[in-house]
Amino acid sequence: MNYVIVGNSVAAVGAIRAIRAQDQQGTITVVSRERHTAYGRPLISYLLGGVITEKGMPYLPENFYDQQRVNLLLATEVASVDTVAKRVLFTTGESLPYDKLLLATGGDPFLPPIEGMADRDRVYTFTTWDDAAKLKAVSADIQRAVVIGGGLIGLKAAEGLNLLNKSVTVIELADRVLSSAFDRPAGKIVARKMRANGIDVITEDTVVRIEGEGATITGVTLKSGDFIPCDTVVVAIGVRPAAGFLKGSGVEVNRGIVVDDRMQSSVPDIFAAGDVAEARDFFSDQKNPMPIWPDAYIQGDIAGTAMAGAEKGYEGGLAMNSIEFFKVSTISMGVTNPRDPVEYDILTFLDSDNYQYRKIVLDKAGHLVGAVLVGNVDRAGIFAGLIRNRVEVTPFREQLLTPEFGFIHLPPAIRKERFGQRGYSWPQPCFDGNGGGH
Repeated sequence: MNYVIVGNSVAAVGAIRAIRAQDQQGTITVVSRERHTAYGRPLISYLLGGVITEKGMPYLPENFYDQQRVNLLLATEVASVDTVAKRVLFTTGESLPYDKLLLATGGDPFLPPIEGMADRDRVYTFTTWDDAAKLKAVSADIQRAVVIGGGLIGLKAAEGLNLLNKSVTVIELADRVLSSAFDRPAGKIVARKMRANGIDVITEDTVVRIEGEGATITGVTLKSGDFIPCDTVVVAIGVRPAAGFLKGSGVEVNRGIVVDDRMQSSVPDIFAAGDVAEARDFFSDQKNPMPIWPDAYIQGDIAGTAMAGAEKGYEGGLAMNSIEFFKVSTISMGVTNPRDPVEYDILTFLDSDNYQYRKIVLDKAGHLVGAVLVGNVDRAGIFAGLIRNRVEVTPFREQLLTPEFGFIHLPPAIRKERFGQRGYSWPQPCFDGNGGGH
């Protein structure tokens, strides 16, 4: 069997391991437009800030690809897929045949149409190792930077620049940072921590024009009319599934590549996983892109298993986001900002002086459906397990808010079923930084 995987992040790693668990003889070829082997994408802010070196970026053993007998084609970009001839075509004009194909291409940065952006030199994105390297290469000349976007990616870019002692202003259109993943109190805690460390935060505003003289940036003009002087701009609005190369292929693409619970696309023998995939949501059963690091690995594992002829079920993507910012850890999971709060019971605990916050969201049947943890996230895996297993938490709902909450607070029957002699069976969150799974 000839397996081809396009993309080389965490979804690809999950697929490689799954394929080899079923098929020791087949040929696996991984094609990546990046020039690096798989690395920890959440680490790029620390690479920029000088906290780690390039040697600390890869998260796999050096011999991983050799041990798994993988043919690795780095710095190779896919132009299109011929689903009739079953070939992947490269921008070089060369091509590669496949029997089973996994598309794990991640996401591309979204660049809004900002006036003046195309005319200026020092405008950057921040999603890859090379993005961080480009910023680091010019860092000696950076005095003041503006980061457009207060999501996970934008905040990590701001942190990396702040570690280099640069003046940084974050501009966010919403009323708080981290608006898509966290609620207002959590966003305010993070923003207060940012300001305490010298990062300016402007909310409910956006950049409409990048000002400059020739190719040189002098500042940005906001929708409000305010002018923020700067010499560098980082655009961190978000990412879109990188599926443009599939135009005309016959593979169904909505916001991402539409897949079933085996991660197979609308075309037989073509699978997708990670940020590029549009898979079933855990709660709604609707299909959505889920740019989350642990979910990308799960999808890759399921796809690789199916490609090799076996089966694993997909329970649906559960939204999880995590960021550690100036030593304050945060995690959100599940339903954190319900559209109709009347349909839910919401419990909260706040100690803003110590950067501590906890929010618990329960449905009317007493099931945990969402949680926000700020400052104390050590037992986040228990919350994820309670959500995934649809455990009715009414008997211990008040304990969910306490920082000491743990297995001791669970009823004996649940502890025995989920903990017992077999060990802890709920997945621990293994994500951090910019959202995961690019």
